[in-house]
Amino acid sequence: MTYAALTGWGKCMPPSVLSNADLATFMETDDAWITSRTGIKERRISHVPLTQLAHVAAARALACAGLDAKDVDLIVLGSCSYDEQVPNAASGVQQLLGATNAAAMDVNTACTSFLYGLSTANAMIRTGVVRNAIVIGVEVISPFMDWSNRNVAVLFGDGAAAVVLQATDEKLGVMGEKLGCYADSRHILRVRGMGAAYANRGVPVGDTSWDFDGQEIFKKAVHGMADASAAALAKAGLAIADIDLVVPHQANLRIIEFVGKRIGATHEQVFLTVERYGNMSAATVPVALVDAIEEGRVKPGARVLTPAFGGGLTYCAHVIQWGERTTPLGATDVDLPPAGKSALEMVRDIIAAKSPAGRSAAGLAAPLTTP
Repeated sequence: MTYAALTGWGKCMPPSVLSNADLATFMETDDAWITSRTGIKERRISHVPLTQLAHVAAARALACAGLDAKDVDLIVLGSCSYDEQVPNAASGVQQLLGATNAAAMDVNTACTSFLYGLSTANAMIRTGVVRNAIVIGVEVISPFMDWSNRNVAVLFGDGAAAVVLQATDEKLGVMGEKLGCYADSRHILRVRGMGAAYANRGVPVGDTSWDFDGQEIFKKAVHGMADASAAALAKAGLAIADIDLVVPHQANLRIIEFVGKRIGATHEQVFLTVERYGNMSAATVPVALVDAIEEGRVKPGARVLTPAFGGGLTYCAHVIQWGERTTPLGATDVDLPPAGKSALEMVRDIIAAKSPAGRSAAGLAAPLTTP
């Protein structure tokens, strides 16, 4: 029987850090308010487009696996903040990598996009369609953020990470998974201003408003992640005590804590990055996974559980059987260019561009209040 082992991993974090103190310079908030409600201290703001972040992460994952780009059969890119709708982002990564033999596809299930992409690549390897795949989770949300809405602006950040999957006869990789969606609740997390519904309606690209029902999202997130975890563990024939590390979606510290209690995970089992990165949507779980490996939290032969939820409202969980290797086979000199501005300067530029004066200077009409 064929399995899909995770043999390479790499992340690409923008260097510019936006702190809670930075946010307090242009909105009514402070570090204590943000930290007490979310557990977040800072997040990253990207100075480069999404495809460039994804390329660096993927190149690092390939080097880690010791795999040449021309041996890649499939690139799956998970995101909801694409540079363009057409052509897709995965094809841009294929071009930058020189992965000329690879198919390229995007997956958008919001914050669960990387894990849905993992399921896609895993299934295609296990059924013999491809042998080597790259799965990327990446977001550059900052240009689409409503920076006047502190309920969402304090939560999100930019980042990217990728893994390499390779066909193997060993029983490695995804051993159990559960994907689902509470479609009747999709309206409680909606970004207005992104998509064809707003095209040619006088709404400038990136000028968004967010529907974000925090209490309902909290309930659905905890329920979905906990139930999906139980289902994935059952499919793998395991209990939570058999799991070495839980790497959950890092949307909010309170959500993570409630999910941990619901599934019976100990504090020591749960890996956290929410304080230093915030919620990077599709990039959150893969970045946390790479951090866990680099910090020695993923041991040879480890079993890892990755519950997540996202807009839609999608949810999922995966049980991953790790192999014996937890160190890279190689490295790459592919990297980002230096950032010319601080994170706060970049955010202020985004806010200025969305102002009436900024839109007028760009020759854009004011956005509609009701799309």
